Amino acid sequence: MNHVLNEGEYRLENIAARRDDLVMISGCSGGGKSTLLEELSRRGFATCEEPGRQMVREQLFIDGEALPWTNLPLFVELTISRSINVMTEAARRGGRTFFDRGIVDQIAGLEQAGHIVPPVYLRAAERLRYHRQVFLLPPWPEIYRNDAERRHGLETAIEAFRYLENAYRRFGYELVEVPRAGVGERADFILSTLAQQEPG
Repeated sequence: MNHVLNEGEYRLENIAARRDDLVMISGCSGGGKSTLLEELSRRGFATCEEPGRQMVREQLFIDGEALPWTNLPLFVELTISRSINVMTEAARRGGRTFFDRGIVDQIAGLEQAGHIVPPVYLRAAERLRYHRQVFLLPPWPEIYRNDAERRHGLETAIEAFRYLENAYRRFGYELVEVPRAGVGERADFILSTLAQQEPG
């Protein structure tokens, strides 16, 4: 009996075909990613909230243990699963989507903490590819703030940024640093950079 894929199932070829529309925004924690995503959403683009922050809120709500400061390996497992889900949904939906962090970010977090990265995570990062240009927001001490979902200090965030840079380069992405500027200027910079890569 042949197995027929239905619309709800995951297909790597669907993601590969939409790669140029799946745009990753990453960088230093507290560097303004959420505000930038809100601006891109206001301009009519689809956006996906950072999976890690979603997971922290959910785990705090249910008194769960999948928190980066309690059980980092479990936290990473769940956030990678969430990243895969939102990526496949975006590929099915069509149109350009901007993401706040993804699979490579979680791998970098494990490496920073000194954990061995399971081969299945590396395989996921290799198979599930975003636009070749990844937009990185650099450390910005003047706007850095802690909250219930971000408990680490600025020094840890800056160290994590270096791990992110290295991880994205290893997976073959071109890194584009977004200048420290007003949110509108940052959005304009990203959109104009992407437009330069489009044919015609």
